[in-house]
Amino acid sequence: MNRGITRREREVTDRNEIIEILDKCKIVHLGLIDGNLPYVVPMNYGYTMEEGQLTLYMHGATKGRKTDLIRTNPNVFFEMECDVTPFDGKAACQYGTSYQSIMGEGRAEILDDIEEKKKALSIFMKSQTGREFEFQDKMVSVVNVIKIQVSDYTAKRRPLPLMMQV
Repeated sequence: MNRGITRREREVTDRNEIIEILDKCKIVHLGLIDGNLPYVVPMNYGYTMEEGQLTLYMHGATKGRKTDLIRTNPNVFFEMECDVTPFDGKAACQYGTSYQSIMGEGRAEILDDIEEKKKALSIFMKSQTGREFEFQDKMVSVVNVIKIQVSDYTAKRRPLPLMMQV
């Protein structure tokens, strides 16, 4: 279910523009649930967009708070932003920040299958570096790979005001 955004004029719906934002952003803020409190951790990510289905991939330590929380409750929320540029105005309410962002929700899964982990880490590295990598079983066995099937997301863009654009 797409809840949409309040400022419809800033919504990005074109899939190619969404992919551009995914490519520019390098950090995702992953929101997890720790009891009755939120827990947010910034992470590098990789992604695939296949037939409109967005899937995110991250990696991390095999033990720790993030892993424990995902195993307890796989429901997650995420946010990423890029092209963040503050701008001035003549009055206080005219100051602001231009940006592009994506936020959404889904279910996280810690991958166990070595071949699936290799594929996910290849996607991760391609997204982060633009390069292809191969992974050995031993290398893959010492990290957790997190896969998030995104069920809902929105993309947004706030450009610089016309008077600020060159």
